[in-house]
Amino acid sequence: MKEQPFFSIVMPVYGVEAYIEHAILSIMKQTYQDWEIVIVNDCSPDTSVKIAEQMAGKDNRIRIIHHEKNQGLSAARNTGIREAAGKYVWFMDPDDYVDADVLEKVKTSLNKNPAEVVMFGLIEEYYDQNGELDYTHAIRPIEQLYDNQEELRNAVIHYEQETLYGYAWNKIYSLQYLKENHFLYQNVKLIEDIEFNIRFFMDIRRLNVLGITPYHYAKRLSANLTNKFVPEYFEVHRRRIELLYEQHKYWNLCTEEVRQTLGSLYGRYIVSALERNCDKRSGMSHTRRYRWCRAVFCDGLFEDLIPSARAKDSKVLSIALVLLRWKKTMLCLMMGRGIHVIRGGMPMLYSKVKSGR
Repeated sequence: MKEQPFFSIVMPVYGVEAYIEHAILSIMKQTYQDWEIVIVNDCSPDTSVKIAEQMAGKDNRIRIIHHEKNQGLSAARNTGIREAAGKYVWFMDPDDYVDADVLEKVKTSLNKNPAEVVMFGLIEEYYDQNGELDYTHAIRPIEQLYDNQEELRNAVIHYEQETLYGYAWNKIYSLQYLKENHFLYQNVKLIEDIEFNIRFFMDIRRLNVLGITPYHYAKRLSANLTNKFVPEYFEVHRRRIELLYEQHKYWNLCTEEVRQTLGSLYGRYIVSALERNCDKRSGMSHTRRYRWCRAVFCDGLFEDLIPSARAKDSKVLSIALVLLRWKKTMLCLMMGRGIHVIRGGMPMLYSKVKSGR
């Protein structure tokens, strides 16, 4: 009988023929070799699966599971959970790649502290409309092996602020803990990762945070989902903040710092929604945008968090939060219009300003 691998790497595959070989090779080159790759073909329309099959023919640790019809990212990951045989599972995106020593460093940390989840940093790689690398940004956490639940819970808000908490692919999860608690991904557009992590982290006792940036996360201006128009954008991100707020209530940790941080994050989403409402595809007239803004001001979550919101480093966000706290509807609408003009005319500048660089 085949011995259980330590790591199962689940890769949902759809339309990634230009990137999947590089992703798989970055696993095959790992210095720690006790792994399997579970490729979940979600009815990819291109040659992605053919490339994966060629690589599987060279390494029997690569398995390919086929969906009969396209079901989406969450369903593909859930198929991977059911098929995974390892002790730990990693949901790696097939259009990214990783450094060769990441699995070795994760395994070393687990030898020291057998945590339910391991989290590490990343390098954001921003590609322009021509597919050329424009700039990079590293997000490197401070190394910490948590074996105290109270300390772990107090740290989560900082990881959310650093944009590390929400992703699935910068974490490696205990498959046993995941299956014992029947955790599966929900079909919620844009926030499936954070929704899953909030449930997974709710009662865990150990977390390993590695002070490394082995994951190369590609943000492609021409293809990234966040650059497409999503009508439900504000509703799903409001839900994200609400879930985080509910989690901290459950932990009895709704401190002023937590309100400041969640308020700042919520403010960002409101500003982004103000900009998106100016998109012709929203179908929103000036009157509808005005009413939308007034409705947000009256929302209970706004009242709970925005008065406490404080921007950490961004001057642009600091100004936006002042306007939101004042509930100056016309000024907020003008701000949204101005951002929309910049985003449409200078998208790379917009992404740099948005990320605070």
